[in-house]
Amino acid sequence: MSHVYCPECGFQNPESANYCSKCGALLTKDEPVETTMQFTPEEGELDPAQGPEDAGIKGPALVVRSGGGRAGETFVPEAERTTIGRSPECEIFLDDVTVSRKHAVLVRTPEGFRVEDQGSLNGTFLNRRRIESGELSDGDEVQVGKYRLTFRSG
Repeated sequence: MSHVYCPECGFQNPESANYCSKCGALLTKDEPVETTMQFTPEEGELDPAQGPEDAGIKGPALVVRSGGGRAGETFVPEAERTTIGRSPECEIFLDDVTVSRKHAVLVRTPEGFRVEDQGSLNGTFLNRRRIESGELSDGDEVQVGKYRLTFRSG
C-alpha cells in the first residue's frame, strides 16, 4: 500500500487520503513527494559492537555508524566543500526521508574540518547537540537525519 506524507507535518497518510488525518492539511499528490520527514533522534541507539577503530582509512573521513543499513560505509572529503544530503548531486548522498535534499556541508578549514547545517528540517547534530556550525575533532559523532557518522581526522 502506498502512502503520502503531509507537506505540513510529515505525517504518513494512506494514498487515498485527500487531507492529513493528523493536522488536516490538503495532501497534494500531483508530483512525487519531496518533503523531508520529521525525525527525532533517540538516545542510546549506538551499537556498542562498532568500535572507533577503522582499519585502512588514510586521512580525514566520515564513517557511517548506523542508519539506512549502511554501517561501515566511508566517505573521504576531497574538495574544500563536501555536500551532504538526500539530493543525488550531493557528494555524500544519504537517501532517506529524514535527510533534507541539501542537509549539511563539510568545509575544509586551515584548522581541519567544520560541519555546517544548511537550514535542514531535522537539523545537524554534533555529539548529540543540534548545531548550526561546529568544528570537527577526531572521533566526533555527526548525525544527519537517522544517519550517525563518526569523523576521523586521519
